[in-house]
Amino acid sequence: MPAPKVWVTGLTVGAIAAVAVLAVQADKGPHPTAAAARPSASATPGASPAPSKSAAPAAVPDDSGSGRRIVYSLGGKRVWLVDASDAARRTFAVWPGTVSPDPGTYQVSSRNEATTGSDGVEIENIVYFAAKSGISIAFSNAVDGSSPPPAEGRQTGGVRMRTADGDALWAFGETGTQVVVVE
Repeated sequence: MPAPKVWVTGLTVGAIAAVAVLAVQADKGPHPTAAAARPSASATPGASPAPSKSAAPAAVPDDSGSGRRIVYSLGGKRVWLVDASDAARRTFAVWPGTVSPDPGTYQVSSRNEATTGSDGVEIENIVYFAAKSGISIAFSNAVDGSSPPPAEGRQTGGVRMRTADGDALWAFGETGTQVVVVE
């Protein structure tokens, strides 16, 4: 009776294929990891940027150039990831450090997956694009998702963001990507 054996083989192959598809889909989701306790930058109440009250996301600043780029508004404390067709693919609030870059056009000069910030907080998705007064300026996010408190008496060039935004900027901001800083 070869028919039942073929049927069982077909079911087995189908089950393996289904498990493989589910494994690939699961791999695309969040990956929780265990982490040791580390300093948190969220000690300051109210340091978190408030979500926008408007229904539409903030428009890309008119004076930010054209083409694929990262736009950073100093006054708006906001970043846009803009594609080659000048469409904003993502925008989000950021927490700037005490040293800000001058308005102008820069390029992502280097990237670092993870390190400890000058404030002692573990950070990741570090995307360097400028320097001022000997201070490197980079986008990053705290591993624990916290926002930095005001740096008293320190010069810091980190432009921090939420973890999901840091992941998006890391994927978008390859070395050589244009960064436009506007007022």
